[in-house]
Amino acid sequence: MLTGTFTNGIVRNNLITSYMKPTDTLTTLFSHNLWANLRLLERCAELTSEQLDATIPGAFGSIYDTLQHIVTSEQSYFSRISTGQPRRRPEDAPPLTMAEMAESLRTTGSGLIEWAPKVQADDTVQIDWDGTPRDVPKTIILTQVINHATEHREQIKAILTQLGIEPPDLQSWSYFDETN
Repeated sequence: MLTGTFTNGIVRNNLITSYMKPTDTLTTLFSHNLWANLRLLERCAELTSEQLDATIPGAFGSIYDTLQHIVTSEQSYFSRISTGQPRRRPEDAPPLTMAEMAESLRTTGSGLIEWAPKVQADDTVQIDWDGTPRDVPKTIILTQVINHATEHREQIKAILTQLGIEPPDLQSWSYFDETN
């Protein structure tokens, strides 16, 4: 599944801390989200193809498929927040490499850190909701970004645990320790 070389060190504390404003709650939430996504991806980049194909009942899919789902969903959420338009990945597009996923997460994560504080309570975007266009508050999309990634990161961590691999500690406390 993976080809080419992937270098460790995906997580760049200066990327996170350069956006950190102690009094800005949204910046902190989205900085943690970026840090956690990159930290998990970094751990998973060390896995074999067989390990990346592992899954457990109740998970979205394999580790690799779940990582790609996190990335492509965040691309779509960020596009909705920043442009109001969906970002659709062609169904026949090749799977993303780990390096491409890392780059995408850096881009969308940094974009969300920048955009989240700008979103106002009455900002909406039109979404096709089961065939019916609906105006959805951008605040709901921002909430979905955090909840969606957290849920799927935990699924990957459960798969890692089943494989006997210690998952990374993605708690806010660890984030604070590493970035403070």
